[in-house]
Amino acid sequence: MTGRVVRVERISPRPGGAEEPLWTTYGYQLADPKVGAVKHRAEHAVFVRTLDRVAALLDRGFSLWMSRSGKRPSLIAPKSLRIVRT
Repeated sequence: MTGRVVRVERISPRPGGAEEPLWTTYGYQLADPKVGAVKHRAEHAVFVRTLDRVAALLDRGFSLWMSRSGKRPSLIAPKSLRIVRT
């Protein structure tokens, strides 16, 4: 896979519209698969500043928090995401 990452999409978004990767003041929020069933907890969050880095971590099995306006963020498994590159 080559090219710059321009978007990460959920393959089957929740009803009501598309979701985007959750951006916080620390960057995009992901969850490390090494911590198992507690990966959703805030203390296990991993933050990165670029979509290219998000894509690299998704390839390693990390899950990504995604959201849209008016909805709670959801933790999405990498197999349920599509990486769009230029």
